[in-house]
Amino acid sequence: MVREITIGQYYDEESVIHRLDPRVKLVATLVYIVAIFVVDSIAGYALVALFLAACIMLSKVPVKYIVKGLKPVMIILLLTVVFNMLLTPGETLFKFGIINISKEGLKAGSTMALRLILLITGSSLMTLTTTPNNLTDGMEKLLNPLKYIKVPVHEIAMMMSIALRFIPILLEETDIIMKAQMARGADFESGNIFKRAKAMVPLLVPLFVSAFRRANDLAMAMEARCYRGGDGRTKMKPLKYLRRDYIAYAIIWLFLAGCIVLRILL
Repeated sequence: MVREITIGQYYDEESVIHRLDPRVKLVATLVYIVAIFVVDSIAGYALVALFLAACIMLSKVPVKYIVKGLKPVMIILLLTVVFNMLLTPGETLFKFGIINISKEGLKAGSTMALRLILLITGSSLMTLTTTPNNLTDGMEKLLNPLKYIKVPVHEIAMMMSIALRFIPILLEETDIIMKAQMARGADFESGNIFKRAKAMVPLLVPLFVSAFRRANDLAMAMEARCYRGGDGRTKMKPLKYLRRDYIAYAIIWLFLAGCIVLRILL
């Protein structure tokens, strides 16, 4: 289960999406998230799904690899559907004791689950096709105007990049700790969801210790190399927009415009 989380990991491949400027992919992800919450019809969700499918195809990332990343959040998706079905008032479809499932609740739960699936898949695609270093550079460039109001842009971008980079490292560390405890008789697979959640508690202490140790080692390494933030630093590979990036920007904004039109008309 732990190794099935794909957010924060990079999938090395030669594709059009991989070669795009990281600023384009960051803006595209933001526009894509906005579009998910703009549409509210079957045609709108179909357009978003087609756009995502086209991006996945162009990225050459295997569909199985992307879908695998949804497995760890299935519990969240199920809870979202259940709570929306039970707590949203409306026309009753099924009633048993205090359980009351409404038509509006079923629609709201299905819509929220679909939005979460599209959101997680699209966000995973960005991290799968962009290295942490490129993400840092792209984020810093996009936020560069905020420097004029004394916002520490470089530090913010660096922290987000380190956080993304630490996700696969911590997942690997969690997997190692789980295997070590299973070898000593721990059981993480049997029982209901509450028992399995309780069995995960002993993982927290060694995982936190490992995370703090890695963070301390990273801080000492950066300090030993006299790291002092973004002032006066230059880039080995400066970001520069190419023709394909401008074409990608045009497609992104046309996609958002199409979602808005569908929202207005339907």
